[in-house]
Amino acid sequence: MPLTREQLREQLRRREIAPVYVLSGAETYLRDIAAKTIAELSFGKDDFRDFNDDVFSLNTPDNIKNALAAADQLPMMAQRRVVEITEVRVTASANKDSLKEDQFDAIAAYLANPSPNSVVLFVADELNRSRKVGKLLSEKSVSVDFTPLEDAELVKWANSKLDEFGTQMDDRTLRHLIAMIGPDVRRLTIEIGKLSTAALPDKVINIDLVDSLVANVREIPNFDLTDNLVAGNKAKALKILSKILNDGAEPLMLLGLLSYNYRRLLMVKDMMERGVDRSEVSRVMKLRY
Repeated sequence: MPLTREQLREQLRRREIAPVYVLSGAETYLRDIAAKTIAELSFGKDDFRDFNDDVFSLNTPDNIKNALAAADQLPMMAQRRVVEITEVRVTASANKDSLKEDQFDAIAAYLANPSPNSVVLFVADELNRSRKVGKLLSEKSVSVDFTPLEDAELVKWANSKLDEFGTQMDDRTLRHLIAMIGPDVRRLTIEIGKLSTAALPDKVINIDLVDSLVANVREIPNFDLTDNLVAGNKAKALKILSKILNDGAEPLMLLGLLSYNYRRLLMVKDMMERGVDRSEVSRVMKLRY
């Protein structure tokens, strides 16, 4: 059952804990906070958490079997057992999957009848929901996709952190900071902590302080722009272009990035018209798949 971040937050506020969660998405900081919060709420005050809190990385082959076996065990001196399964990857090409198709039946069997005494957390670095395993995980669990925050959401998050540190920052400075960092909540949180310390004793963060301590590393969403140009999505391409320029990108650098992508497209087209094998095209152009 897919939920939004807000719906998950409301469920946890009511202390409604599901037997299986799938947490995925590019916003890994909020994803990891959600996993930690679910685990903490799964235990009571007097529970022996050390005996009942297990983490299994799927970077270890066949660890999914060990994880599901642990989930079927009764908790020891606790109301629940928590099993966190990390490094979950179900990719588009299957080349880098950590959950394999031959593990489908074992996962499906557990999800069809999950232990009422356990909370299983699948923490996914990549989850392709069109793949068989990805679709199964999404449909048979509480599934939350942590997409990157919009600028308005980043402002709200940043203000909450500023309140925690007891620091002030005007709206213009805050938006300048977000424009420099981009939709990276983890780094935004770290930078606000650093700036708050540097702002002592006045506890006021101004633009000069931001510029002196924070590197402008916001990535240009070049692939979003070129993808929409190639697809002929004029309105969306212009909207993305406007955002890139408003974020302070140099037009000449942007032109270079666009020409690089179109040059690669023309090279691929030429090779395919000459009958070059697709695998050879991928190798020469260093394409992932």
